[in-house]
Amino acid sequence: MTERVLKKAILHRKNALFYRTLNGAYVGDTFMSLIHTAELNHVAPFEYLVALQRHGDAVAANPADWMPWNYQATLAQQNPGPEPPD
Repeated sequence: MTERVLKKAILHRKNALFYRTLNGAYVGDTFMSLIHTAELNHVAPFEYLVALQRHGDAVAANPADWMPWNYQATLAQQNPGPEPPD
């Protein structure tokens, strides 16, 4: 387990050599952090990042509700599902 975590950090360090600007490095580091945190919380990183993109205004308004460990509950509250038929 520890070797896998270190491998990701080393791979990220190697890839970071190709950032052209400090802003690019900041964005890359932010995404790497989000992806790794999602993986540690047993959340599919792609689905998590898509949910953040689709609900950008809600994420900006209340970021604590959109952490990898609780964003699915937030999605369920926002989209309770179809109305039952009458």
